[in-house]
Amino acid sequence: MRRKIYLPFLALAAIFVLASCSGKLKPLSEQYIKADPQPLEAVGGQVPVTISITYPGKWFNKNAVVTVTPVLRYATGETWGTAYTYQGEKVKANNQSVPYSAGGNVTLKSSFKYKPEMKKSELYLTFDAKIKNKTVKLPDIKIADGVVATSALADAATATPAIGPDKFQRIIKEAYDANILFLIQQAELRSKELNKAEVNDWKDLVQNANEAPNQNVSIEVSAYASPDGGLKLNDALAEKREANTSKYLEKELKKRKIDLSVDAHYTAQDWEGFQQLVSKSSLQDKDLVLRVLSMYKDPEEREREIKNISTVFKSLADEILPQLRRSRLIANIEIIGKSDEEISQLAQSNPGALNIEELLYAATLTQNATDKEVIYNKASQLFPNDFRTWNNVGTQRFAAGDLAKAEELFNKANSVKNNSESNLNLGLISLTKGDITKAQQLIGGASDVPELGEALGILYLEQGEYAKAVSSFGATKSNNAALAQILTKDYSKASQTLNAVSKPDAITDYLKAVVAARTNDTTGVINNLKAAIAKKSSLAKEAGLDLEFAKYATNSSFTSLVK
Repeated sequence: MRRKIYLPFLALAAIFVLASCSGKLKPLSEQYIKADPQPLEAVGGQVPVTISITYPGKWFNKNAVVTVTPVLRYATGETWGTAYTYQGEKVKANNQSVPYSAGGNVTLKSSFKYKPEMKKSELYLTFDAKIKNKTVKLPDIKIADGVVATSALADAATATPAIGPDKFQRIIKEAYDANILFLIQQAELRSKELNKAEVNDWKDLVQNANEAPNQNVSIEVSAYASPDGGLKLNDALAEKREANTSKYLEKELKKRKIDLSVDAHYTAQDWEGFQQLVSKSSLQDKDLVLRVLSMYKDPEEREREIKNISTVFKSLADEILPQLRRSRLIANIEIIGKSDEEISQLAQSNPGALNIEELLYAATLTQNATDKEVIYNKASQLFPNDFRTWNNVGTQRFAAGDLAKAEELFNKANSVKNNSESNLNLGLISLTKGDITKAQQLIGGASDVPELGEALGILYLEQGEYAKAVSSFGATKSNNAALAQILTKDYSKASQTLNAVSKPDAITDYLKAVVAARTNDTTGVINNLKAAIAKKSSLAKEAGLDLEFAKYATNSSFTSLVK
């Protein structure tokens, strides 16, 4: 009898002990755990999450060690995050301690490299727990559903690559000078000056320009007196020099049957010319002379102070002042280049008749991508030592989606001459490969390229710096620019940008649907998704998984689109 009573008592005691042990670490309730953001969101190619856990009082056994690890699970696998280990009050280790009686709050930060499969996923917390040397099994706890991956719509392959620009000028303006010198305080023209090669060459140049069918020429005479001497004397002297020079020039033009008027003027005291000549000279104390010019604005004070510098005035009188007693003959010549029509025709029929600038310019006169590429290819054959030809063929391959060939051509351009345009374009290709570090190096070194803003905008998008992306895009009207505005929650601006995209595609419509979803425009969601799917059928499946449209999961129009 005593044996029968004793055995049940032992069994009850054992059950009590086991229950007591298992009760020392009970499964945490979901109410004590919070994941932020909710749902998760892809940012800069990562899915970051901050998890807050509140351990309630009397939960964390004084002898327990618990390792908590977030894990993101999806159809094709799972990705583990950063593990955090906590310990009870009696454990002698270096982990964060959680009080038994009061409990405590802890924060876990983790990040998962984004994969498209993560759009449909579940975030769990896993627990590896021990009390002393005994393992305690705790169940995984689901704390979040899915990943919003709108940022992953950034696409460097749709950016505008940098063109090596032409330097074509239809009208080239050039000025040619010749000087007729005078003796001190004289205005008479001397045959020695009139017959020198400089003056004769100038007259021939004017005649040739006047006779050329593609050139315009105008003539000026500007006469001067040197700054020494009084202002009244110099004024009369400069005026007489101008009159004598103009009269001579008119006679010469008539002799050569050149029907051009002469625009004549004079300067009484040529302080500007004086300063230029002194600056370029090797005169002793020239800095002192220049300082006097800056200190004194009155002509008489200037002249007096300069004459007081006895060590230098003789050199000025011998070397500088004689060059300022002159009449300056100026021929302003405009060389008029080929018309757009002529250049376009020659680019097709006889590209060898065009110079490099005209040929590169010819490519800008057509909007046809095939014609552009033909012209750039011909330019690379005719001018293989100009990096722009190879770079610009590369831009056409880039726009066509042939990134491997584009990369080859950009590298070829750099082998001819390392240049900002090709480096920026190689940076865009690095972005398409997910190599952000290399892209940053290449794009960051292209400060003198007009397309830099758009490239930087995409780089910042890929890095998750959305405000910087918006700033860099500026007035760019593209899907990427609109995406940056969506991610900074400027939906009005994003709509304006999307409506202004010059060549809207399926992603343009898809982004319009995202804007509509975020602004509770059901009709806009359906209509824009319909347009997007009509252009690219695979977007139906994407929209079905996209948490941007989660609240439309029971809408019959939506479900019929994405099924």
